[in-house]
Amino acid sequence: MATVSELYTHLNTLLPRSLSCEWDNDGLMVCGDPNAEVKKILFTLDITMQAVEYAEEVGADLIISHHPLIFKGIKHMNGEDITSKKVIRLLQRGISAMSFHTRLDAAEGGINDILAETLELQNIQKFEAEEGLDSRFGDLEHEMTFEDFCLYVKEKLGAPSILASKGKDTVSRVAVLGGAGKDAIFSAMATGADAYLTGEANYHGLLDAAEMGFSVLTAGHDFTENAFFTYFKKALNEKFDGLMFAENPVKCALHHF
Repeated sequence: MATVSELYTHLNTLLPRSLSCEWDNDGLMVCGDPNAEVKKILFTLDITMQAVEYAEEVGADLIISHHPLIFKGIKHMNGEDITSKKVIRLLQRGISAMSFHTRLDAAEGGINDILAETLELQNIQKFEAEEGLDSRFGDLEHEMTFEDFCLYVKEKLGAPSILASKGKDTVSRVAVLGGAGKDAIFSAMATGADAYLTGEANYHGLLDAAEMGFSVLTAGHDFTENAFFTYFKKALNEKFDGLMFAENPVKCALHHF
């Protein structure tokens, strides 16, 4: 078995803070006792109250989320706001929480590598999506029509829908960025890609890209990042014995209709 401190130290070595974007707030979010033993870990994209309750239900000692529980400063820890309410409940139940967010986005084998591999891209290379954050681009095995590529992405990600702007009739090279990718459209275009897959982008960004001959697909913030846990399972199993894992069955607190 391992303690919270040992797990965080190991993951912090694999995913150093130098990989984080300056605006991010990742790391060890909540921990009442760093020497507490961890037997079971719950993976969840977001630490919602549902996720906290599910951690209690399955007997998890630690939650590893992709998105940080605490993103902005908390001035009062009194349970009057939803974030402090969750922090207090975690501390009361002896459950720790950590997140690696943009570190995992940029890391080798992280979110964007997972996304590129899910699409079975070849010749995968890096591009700087924004300052300090590298993402990925690569080539499809076979050229596809724009419409077929949209259906391919839906199938591969299990997304219920795709919002896309069509800049070209065909797609051969694809740039990817999990999560919110509106600010990286021009960086993705500079790779020479025909299309850019991200979680979300703004309406006018999609329109402008199409008029410049560049296709942009948004598959949902959640569906482009839900596989984040595969990195941690592999990394932790290689180092520690006997850990048990659980995944939040609710992949996103939002509903797709």
